[in-house]
Amino acid sequence: MGPPGSGKGTQVERLADRLGVTRMSTGDLFRSHQAKGTELGLLARSYMEKGEYVPDEVTIGMVMEWIGGTEQSAGFVLDGFPRTLAQAEALDNGVEDAGGIDRVIYIRVSRDELVRRLTGRLVCRGCQTPYHAVSAQPTIHGECDHCGGELYQREDDRPKVAGHRLEVYERETAPVIEYYRGSGNLEEIDGEGTTEEVERALTVAA
Repeated sequence: MGPPGSGKGTQVERLADRLGVTRMSTGDLFRSHQAKGTELGLLARSYMEKGEYVPDEVTIGMVMEWIGGTEQSAGFVLDGFPRTLAQAEALDNGVEDAGGIDRVIYIRVSRDELVRRLTGRLVCRGCQTPYHAVSAQPTIHGECDHCGGELYQREDDRPKVAGHRLEVYERETAPVIEYYRGSGNLEEIDGEGTTEEVERALTVAA
């Protein structure tokens, strides 16, 4: 867990690869539906472009269906879920019979650093590889190093929307941190080091 721009996506991918389990990002699920032009995808886009969260009932249903897949039977890592208390409670209830959530890791990053990261972030249209206009530039300007796809700035990373996303996070998601702190399985790490430094801290916490 962590606010937008905290580096969750990068760390989730590395952690899942190291553990040999699947990973899930709600953002990826929504964008997949958008690419397919589904009704859910169009609904999700209308919220995401404004920096708002997709309604709980839609998100919970989608995620729990994914968790129930056979590919997740050996375990999984979640990125961007749960974001609200209702989602956290639904997740706990949904995996209770399987032993519950093993660990919740919260990546802390200051607001100033989050804004800097979000407003400079670029994403490949083809493979969704993330870049940054300052700290993680592609070899060729505007072109993905991995697939040659076009790099673009997502609507929800533009300055005005990015600021609103952080406000929504504080209002909606910060209480979830307290919820998991009360459960005793929350670990907090500093997310303002290098990717490798954060990964090492994450490895210890996990």
